[in-house]
Amino acid sequence: MSTAGQVIRCKAAVAWESGKPLSIEEVEVAPPQKDEVRIKILFTSLCHTDVYFWDAKGQNPLFPRILGHEAGGIVESVGEGVTDLKPGDHVLPIFTGECKECPHCLSEESNMCDLLRINTDRGEMINDGKSRFSINGKPIYHFLGTSTFSEYTVVHVGQVAKINPEAPLDKVCVLSCGMSTGFGATVNVAKPKKGQSVAIFGLGAVGLAAAEGARVSGASRIIGVDLNPSRFELAKNFGVTEFVNPKDHNKPVQEVIAEMTGGGVDRSVECTGSIQAMISAFECVHDGWGVAVLVGVPNKDDAFKTHPVNLLNERTLKGTFFGNYKPRTDIPAVVERYMNKVSLPSCLSILSLYTSTNKKQH
Repeated sequence: MSTAGQVIRCKAAVAWESGKPLSIEEVEVAPPQKDEVRIKILFTSLCHTDVYFWDAKGQNPLFPRILGHEAGGIVESVGEGVTDLKPGDHVLPIFTGECKECPHCLSEESNMCDLLRINTDRGEMINDGKSRFSINGKPIYHFLGTSTFSEYTVVHVGQVAKINPEAPLDKVCVLSCGMSTGFGATVNVAKPKKGQSVAIFGLGAVGLAAAEGARVSGASRIIGVDLNPSRFELAKNFGVTEFVNPKDHNKPVQEVIAEMTGGGVDRSVECTGSIQAMISAFECVHDGWGVAVLVGVPNKDDAFKTHPVNLLNERTLKGTFFGNYKPRTDIPAVVERYMNKVSLPSCLSILSLYTSTNKKQH
C-alpha cells in the first residue's frame, strides 16, 4: 500500500484520564518495526474489559491510552521479519499472543505464551519499549497490544490471526475475545459430557457463549445464573433451560443449585469477575466429579476463599484464559466453524448481539 513505511495520521478514541469520556483525536501511527504489523481497523467492539480499564478501579491506571481489543481489519503493512502475513490479509488482532517457540506455545495443553501473554500494565511495544502512537510528539500508550479504538494500529505479529477473507469482519471480530473465551471455556476446559448438567454464572455475551458451548456438548440441563432477569429470555436461544436469580433466594445460590440438582451440577462456568460468583460457581458443583471453571477477571485485591474440604471432596477448580485457544493456530479454525455453521449453529445470533454495539470505523 502507498502508506507503507510512512507515518499515518488517522482518528482514534483516546482515553486521557480514568473515567473521563474518550476524545476523538488525530493521532500519528508509526510504521511497524521488527515482528510487527500495522492494521487498518474496519470494525471494533466494546468489551466490558475496555470499560474496566478505562475506569481503572482496582487496576493500575495508565493514561493517555487507546483502548480496544475486539476487532477485525486488513493488514496495511508489515515490519522486518514478518513472513506469514502480507498487506491485504484479513486479520483479527488478539489481546494475547502465540510466539510458537516458548514452552507454552509448544505445549498442547497451554495457550499462555511466555512472550505475548496478556499484560495490562504494558503500554509500549515489546520490541523497543516505545509506543507507535503519538499526538504532537507526545506518546499515547497501547492497550493489551491491540488498541483497536483507532483507525490504524500496530500489533506484534504473534497477536494477529489471519482468517478467511470471505468471513464478515463485522461479525467475526468478536471471535477475537468474548465469543472464543466463553465457548472455549466450556468445550475446551469444562468439557461437559453428553447428558450432564452445567451452571453458567453471568449471562452477558461471554456467558451466552459458554452456554452455547454447553448446548453443543449435549448438556441436558443448563442453568443460567444472573442478577438481571431481563437476560433470561435471550439466554434460551443458547440452550439455557433454567434460570436462577440469587436475589430471589434467602440462601447462598450454591445451596439453591445443589437442591435443584440433587447435590450439585456436573460443571459450572463463571463469567462475571465477581469473587462471590466464583466461590458460588465452585461450591455448586457436585462432589466426586464436579468441575468449576473461572473465566471472569477479578479485582487485583480479591481473594478466593472456600473451605479446603470442598477440594478434598474431589471437586475440581480450574481457570482459563481465552478459552484455552491459541490465537494464531486455533482462531482461524474457529472462524471456519462459524462460516461452515459447524458446531456453532447459534453463533450467528450471539455475533448479532455483539454487533449491535460495534462501531464501524470507516
